[in-house]
Amino acid sequence: MISIQAKKHDNFSVEFKFGFNCTEDGKRDDFSVNAWMFVPNSLDINPENYGKKQFYRDIKSNVRLITPVYLLREIGLESSLPLVSLKHALEEVVYNPTQEQLDAYEYHLKMFAAIFKSSLRDQAAHIHAARSLESAGYLVEDFVGGARLVLKKFRELYRIIDVPTVSDKTRSYFRLCDEFMSHVVELRTIRLIRHIDTSLNPEVCGKIRSDFMELIQDERAYKMSMEYGVIRNEPEHDRQLVFHRGMLKKFIESELYIRLDKKKDGVAIEQIYYSIAAGIAMIFATAVAWHTQVRYGNITWPLFIVLVVSYMLKDRIKDLLRYYFAHKLGNKYYDKKASITIGKHRIGEIKEGFDFISETKTPPEVKAMREAASSVEDESRIFEEKVLLYRKHVTIDDVALAANADYPMRGINEIMRLHLNRFTHKMDNPVVPIDSVDTDGNLLSLKVQKLYYVNIVFQVQHDGNTKYHHFRISMTRDGVLDIVEL
Repeated sequence: MISIQAKKHDNFSVEFKFGFNCTEDGKRDDFSVNAWMFVPNSLDINPENYGKKQFYRDIKSNVRLITPVYLLREIGLESSLPLVSLKHALEEVVYNPTQEQLDAYEYHLKMFAAIFKSSLRDQAAHIHAARSLESAGYLVEDFVGGARLVLKKFRELYRIIDVPTVSDKTRSYFRLCDEFMSHVVELRTIRLIRHIDTSLNPEVCGKIRSDFMELIQDERAYKMSMEYGVIRNEPEHDRQLVFHRGMLKKFIESELYIRLDKKKDGVAIEQIYYSIAAGIAMIFATAVAWHTQVRYGNITWPLFIVLVVSYMLKDRIKDLLRYYFAHKLGNKYYDKKASITIGKHRIGEIKEGFDFISETKTPPEVKAMREAASSVEDESRIFEEKVLLYRKHVTIDDVALAANADYPMRGINEIMRLHLNRFTHKMDNPVVPIDSVDTDGNLLSLKVQKLYYVNIVFQVQHDGNTKYHHFRISMTRDGVLDIVEL
């Protein structure tokens, strides 16, 4: 299964989160993603000024393992795998402090904090999705009680490594994870309070709000006692704290991220095709030279002229065949490829390609989805939209994935940011004057945003199933306004 989530990341970029979930049937999983981007012709995005290099500069991808799924209340059980694994790693680093055990200790600390963050997010989302806050009381109890239990069980483990034989640096890793977990509890709880403040039943809202506020106050008091950072409404301090929390997030999630070493795809077959092109051109030149020499003799003016012309044509034939083979390769191969690895173990591969295509090569289903969002009939033809095709193919060996992970892994997530700065260069002013008349007959000059739309249709394929998703990006020259799924 492939899931897609989209959101505005900042003023000039949008973010797509792809979830590649394996079927866990012991077979290799193949995922395909094709994205057709319909760009207004007025933006002047074309192959001459926006080639492959420019496109790959404008996308940034982070690939990470999908965080193992646990219920919040499940993590705090004495028998839970995250808690048992962490406790064992702490004991090993005390009695057998080798580099291997230190690495395992750091790994299980980070995984515990990452799993806790993910479970907390899922529980909060479940509360958001509740039909009413009146029926969500027990969900709130699960959230507050589960968070308190997990934090209590985690903090009790610190006693294991709070001994003279464990260095301050080693113990500091535990404190970093503790600070991170306390922060995500506060952050998620504040967001839930914002949600319940819209409730129409103040009595129920007040009780739930009180429980949440008590959790926040308790965590803030704990952080101050542990000398962790808290917001003070002091610009310099708060700025540094935000930076510190960003580094904490990267530290915790570093065990899940996969580093990709991208390389050009189809290099060997490309060189073979280019060699064939050069060989065909050489056969032509040699045949012409041989035929002319047989007819005119060894050294004559006609022979000289024919040889010059044949070598000129030889170079043209070689370039034309190289161009032909390059386009044939583009249909079968990709621009870049990278291996997906856990440690030194290869578990899969990612390939991606990009090119401009003509409207005639766009599938009917994709064109139909694009036209369905038009405000006028044949809008794409009226504005002569350029069509950009981005292709991605992901292969995951779920057997290798399970064999090289200490926790049950379902697959990988890819977070891709598409930067649209180049798309704004040829846009008109972000606000334009519009003349109008009010109900009293007075002339008005209104300031209205000048909108541009970039439509993206995704086709996702996995396990014989095909689905389509249509997103529309609204932009002005000042940047991205929003992105919505149609």
